[in-house]
Amino acid sequence: MDKNDAGAALREKMLAVIADVNSQVAEREELVELIAIALLTRNNLFILGRPGQAKSYSINLFRERITGARQFERLLSKQTDEEQIFGRIDLSSLLPGSVPEAVLQGDVVYEDLRHDLQERLGEMREKEAFVQLEDAAEKLESYRRAVAALRRSEPVVQTAGKIPEADIVFLDEIFKCNDGVLNSLLTALNERRYTNEGRTYTIPAVSFFAASNEIPNFADPQERILEALYDRLQIKVVTEDIEDRGKRLAVLRAKQQAAVNEPTATISMEELVQMQREVAGLPVPDTVNELADDILCELRKAGIVVSDRKYLNYFPLAQAKAWLEGHGEVMPQDLLILQCYLWQKPAERPVVEQTLQRLCVNPMQEKVKNISDMAADSRAEFEALRTERPDDVRAGRRALGKLRGELLRLYQMQQALAQAAQSDSERQLTSDLLGELEAISRSAHEGVGFTYVPLEQLAAMQ
Repeated sequence: MDKNDAGAALREKMLAVIADVNSQVAEREELVELIAIALLTRNNLFILGRPGQAKSYSINLFRERITGARQFERLLSKQTDEEQIFGRIDLSSLLPGSVPEAVLQGDVVYEDLRHDLQERLGEMREKEAFVQLEDAAEKLESYRRAVAALRRSEPVVQTAGKIPEADIVFLDEIFKCNDGVLNSLLTALNERRYTNEGRTYTIPAVSFFAASNEIPNFADPQERILEALYDRLQIKVVTEDIEDRGKRLAVLRAKQQAAVNEPTATISMEELVQMQREVAGLPVPDTVNELADDILCELRKAGIVVSDRKYLNYFPLAQAKAWLEGHGEVMPQDLLILQCYLWQKPAERPVVEQTLQRLCVNPMQEKVKNISDMAADSRAEFEALRTERPDDVRAGRRALGKLRGELLRLYQMQQALAQAAQSDSERQLTSDLLGELEAISRSAHEGVGFTYVPLEQLAAMQ
């Protein structure tokens, strides 16, 4: 199997998992796809929605289909402390001459001696076994003392079943955490690290998933501290109650029948890592980067704040969307996924979605329209100057010269679009635009009694 076939096979497996999860929940297609994209890009996902909207259920369903994935899940409150989510200090590690059980469990010699002692205990019916038992116990204790003597007194954190040993983390009501937990979460979310008693632990988590039924009021001094936490949850989605009556009834019947469907599609953690590599290697054309910059400018003009950091890190999401769609490179329509990335306040979502639809669904049409609008403005300015002084030949020539310069600039932009056109429809759009520019130029030349020269020739004379 060549590289392309292997990549296609991996993609089909991920799509099968997405479809399998969607078959178990209703109207959660966007959420399920974003769970996949978060995992493919190692980003974090925030879910805004009321309780009871299958947020944690969807995440659990997805996790169950990743074999070998370890999950940590916790409902946070002001009473939640660091030990409950990151692990607690093993007190035995602080006692002189003591060795934490976690340290001994990783020692092959110690485990062999302990196994031998267990065997001797099983032979207690034989008289000779008492002597052998005593000897085995002394060997085990002697080895433990030797390990204790050689070991540096470093604190050990018991992290089993906590975030430092989880591949997927789900934190419900994340904004309910106290300040102590908040500071630790900031580093964990951003850097995948946790520090306790001077020791720093690497967190293997692929993605953090968080949920809340509200977004804090960051203008409130009491809640402003939570903004940094919110900012580290890069992908955002809003869930709603199930709208379709048929889907509601289907979910209800499944619950009444206690239907338990085993996963029909799975992926391994190793396959997920391979998928992440495939996604990261997908090319992003310059035209797409330019389109992303156009989107940024439009949103900023609309009053939506998009930081440079957020803009400069947009492409992994687009790569993941393109990969799921089977595209060989990121395409303009793949940027539609940014509707879950570029907003901060829920009220901004419609503006972001409309901007993306306008610029990404048919970006060539939007660019052609912009040039056409500029050409119309230039023509209107020319006509206004001519109307003010209709008999002034010099004024007419000056107005024509100004119009010529603007039309030549727009002609160069049209030529760049024509070269970038990738379909017959796009090529037709650029051709129609050229005809429009030429018509404006011809009419203006005739209006002042000048011989008309095509824009191509005028450009060549420059």
